Amino acid sequence: MTPKRIILTVTNDLNYDQRMIRICTSLAGAGYEVTLVGFKKKSSNPLLQQPYKQVRLPIIADQGKIMFFHYWLGLFFFLLFRRADAVCAIDLDTILPVYYATRLSGKKRLYDAHEIFTDLKEVISRPAVHKMWLWIGNHTVPHFPTGYTIGDCYADELKKRYGVRYGVVRNATVLQPLVIPPKKERIILYQGWVNVGRCFEQLIPAMQQVDAKLIICGEGNFYTEAVALAKELHLEDKVIFKGYIPPAQLKAFTIGAYIGITLFEDTSLSNRLSLANRFFDYMHNGVPQLCNQFAEYEKVNAEYEIATLINELTPHAIVGALNKLLNDDTYYQRLQNNCLAAREKYCWQQEEKTLLGIYSELLDTKK
Repeated sequence: MTPKRIILTVTNDLNYDQRMIRICTSLAGAGYEVTLVGFKKKSSNPLLQQPYKQVRLPIIADQGKIMFFHYWLGLFFFLLFRRADAVCAIDLDTILPVYYATRLSGKKRLYDAHEIFTDLKEVISRPAVHKMWLWIGNHTVPHFPTGYTIGDCYADELKKRYGVRYGVVRNATVLQPLVIPPKKERIILYQGWVNVGRCFEQLIPAMQQVDAKLIICGEGNFYTEAVALAKELHLEDKVIFKGYIPPAQLKAFTIGAYIGITLFEDTSLSNRLSLANRFFDYMHNGVPQLCNQFAEYEKVNAEYEIATLINELTPHAIVGALNKLLNDDTYYQRLQNNCLAAREKYCWQQEEKTLLGIYSELLDTKK
């Protein structure tokens, strides 16, 4: 029997998106022929080998309206003429070409919502841009009755806005055997996008009063400003920027960390309802973390206390929370032990069952 063909579409250059790597690997392992499509920048590194096909479409600009228009146009024609049984749009920034290409070709479609995209800070802070994305969401998402998202809060919001009932596939890490190494140096780690709204304006100044180093793995639209802030505060030797780190190499940073950081400014609904990848990465490596007192994190923390939750995002509050984790060994050990218990439940081996069930039902030829 010919395997079912699935195409998934993103707006990145594929190497660093851990959620998509997990999703595509699981689908390929279940016997589907999987293609992940992204774009190619001038600065893109060679593609890492994966158990699924990868396609990069060229773009003539790295950001802005020209990038989206050129990528959407290329993606539309790619999808229109490529054989596939189903196409998955990841977030609103690929949904238009997926919607129109599948309407014209008769392919099945589904939606993977990583964010409440219309409520990202970088969207709502620009009224014209916000209006555009609101229209795109209202125009398309109701026509994607099949889909999944990263948490119960997002699923409830999508149902409220668009009338769709999506499954929940959390960004949980693959469960693997773990041996926590000795940690002679107490490193604080932030991994992920270095974007506006991720609390660097509070976290970096807080490091002046914390006796540890902060390592930042990732880049984004606030990266230049974050580097400049650390330099302005004379923290170049204390706040270390590593840039993009491939997932296979990032593991060494995560397991070697003493504390993880999962902080978002309370400036958008998407942030308040979030459930970040790094939350699970720290958990799976036995790393207690500092985290927002948001609904999804509170829910997990009430079951397994793995994080210090704060609702006041000031340098003073961050200093107090970090120093408690660094200096209260009994408290720290309790959180670390809870990480080891929580990762048995919140792991990709559990989440992929929901993922594969959604695709199986959509592609069931007997229905």
